[in-house]
Amino acid sequence: MTKQSVVVLLGGWSAEREVSLVSGAAVVKALAEAGYDVRTHDMTHDLGALMRALEPRPLAVFNALHGRYGEDGRVQGILDILGVPYTHSGMLASAVAMNKPLAKRLFEDAGIPCPPGLVIRASEAFKAHPMEPPYVMKPPEEGSSVGVFIVQKGDNLAPMDWPYGDEIMVERFIPGREITVAVMGDRPLAVTELRPHGGFYDYEAKYTDGKTEHLIPAPLPPDAYDEAMDLALRAHRALGCRGVSRSDLRYDDTEGGRGRFYLLEVNTQPGMTPLSLVPEQAAHVGITFPELCRWMVENARCEA
Repeated sequence: MTKQSVVVLLGGWSAEREVSLVSGAAVVKALAEAGYDVRTHDMTHDLGALMRALEPRPLAVFNALHGRYGEDGRVQGILDILGVPYTHSGMLASAVAMNKPLAKRLFEDAGIPCPPGLVIRASEAFKAHPMEPPYVMKPPEEGSSVGVFIVQKGDNLAPMDWPYGDEIMVERFIPGREITVAVMGDRPLAVTELRPHGGFYDYEAKYTDGKTEHLIPAPLPPDAYDEAMDLALRAHRALGCRGVSRSDLRYDDTEGGRGRFYLLEVNTQPGMTPLSLVPEQAAHVGITFPELCRWMVENARCEA
């Protein structure tokens, strides 16, 4: 029997290029183990090169890109036009999820609690506190905590270059615990509590071995554990996601008793590196990494 072919898109030119290369390499290995004939394409601005990489036409594209252009609906739209099935969410869900202010409106409309916040012009952001500290400042359209920082009480705002566009999203800092839940199709997999050794789950904590402790299953009360799973599934559906997504939440139980969840964001292109949370949660429920990648290819779709 001729092996079915899959093209893995990786690399690209976003701030998350290096993570994408690691994710892509892991996926290539897993798909080969699952029996696929695997080709790779390092994305560039040359769309002709992409079209040549897709000939002969593969069974599907495994999208291992992260960040802008790879997970914001743009490459998804190109693949829709070409009629090539691809993994993860479609163009609209990807674009909305990457636009944090817009996604937040959909979550709130769906009754999913989010941190209070606002969007301000970058030119105004460092003149005065936009809200009472502590609060979080982040780019409206980046992933993997790129550009995210916390302003604490007593911090002075200093002028700084902001390379992430004309706007800044500001949200109230939610104390408590870092929680994440992967959704696979219509099934939340597990709940993980993340305990970064530096206190903040930033880009370095996510992708540096030994920087963050993963507690799976998260040590939550049973009803809180179930609520986290439900919120992740509701967020996945609110955006119209398909394939695999990952919801990041905060659980504020700092005042004792039953805590409260706040959804921070949904990642439609979760990392697939050896340190990534989705493969870890899949393994926790008995799904090997090659099985996970095979399922994603089998559920690839084109929304043309």
